[in-house]
Amino acid sequence: MMKGIQFLEFPDTSSLVEELTGQIGQALEEGIAVRGQASLAVSGGNTPLPLFDALSKVALEWKKVLITLVDERWVAVEEMDSNEKMVREHLLKGRAAEAGFLGMKTSDASAKTGEGDCAMALSPITLPFDVLILGMGNDGHTASLFPGAVRLKEAVAMDSGKLCMAISPPKAPHERMSLTLPAILNSRQIILHISGATKRDVYEKACDHGPAEKMPIRYILNQSQTPVTVYWAP
Repeated sequence: MMKGIQFLEFPDTSSLVEELTGQIGQALEEGIAVRGQASLAVSGGNTPLPLFDALSKVALEWKKVLITLVDERWVAVEEMDSNEKMVREHLLKGRAAEAGFLGMKTSDASAKTGEGDCAMALSPITLPFDVLILGMGNDGHTASLFPGAVRLKEAVAMDSGKLCMAISPPKAPHERMSLTLPAILNSRQIILHISGATKRDVYEKACDHGPAEKMPIRYILNQSQTPVTVYWAP
């Protein structure tokens, strides 16, 4: 495994979710105790759904927590492909219903024209994020930092000064809005949450030396600014 990366392996999803829920809850609690508020950035996909359901039951001063997304598809928030819809249905319920939520999707016709409005919508969050949770695709993408995307180089530039950026994946559907690499790394801790044998293989390939633009998860794994913990279950 790569230097500076903590890899935690669990026998099954339920034990992973139990451990990770406790870890996130503790980090948010510490943020509230020290700074009076805490922030959490989450990713979409099916993998985090059991985690979201578990987090929604955690006893926490959720009204002092702001939640946002790592990336979003540029679709209406009522549509099935919307990450905001998924978060509202699985995380912002139960005890966590009191948490604040800042979505990325604006009324702009395209993600590109909506960059300014999205950055403004996210501005109430005080960086660094207390916890930021990433997923990873079979192509090695994370957030909406896709290999082969035209604006990938801009989105990973550490001097861009941008919080979010529009990206169109070469193959996956929908234009996207993604946190930029400097925004992602502006976190107290990054969690990479993956499951299954295929994702384990992709992760291990990403740990081999190779161009980061070919597997953008390497931008996260090859940096020393922010601690990264990988949570994996079969």
